[in-house]
Amino acid sequence: MDYKNATISHKANVYHGGKVSSRSVITADGDMKTLGFMLPGSYHFSTVAAEVMEVVQGRCRVKQANEQDWGSYEAGDSFNVPAQSHFEVEVD
Repeated sequence: MDYKNATISHKANVYHGGKVSSRSVITADGDMKTLGFMLPGSYHFSTVAAEVMEVVQGRCRVKQANEQDWGSYEAGDSFNVPAQSHFEVEVD
């Protein structure tokens, strides 16, 4: 995925003791995206707004709120997380 004429925030959002970080990307059209990185581990996240998570490299397992089963995702896959929700991620 390429964004021409995008602005990337220098300040990182850092979570889980530095094992997860993200930066805001503002596209030329004014859309805000987040580019995140996760080291191997297990993580829990909460959402305010609905989010589309795209896996661009590697693979992970995800269990969304109120779900019993874990889903597996790899590069090229995506999943939706509803607003006011939470999910768990396991990265190998």
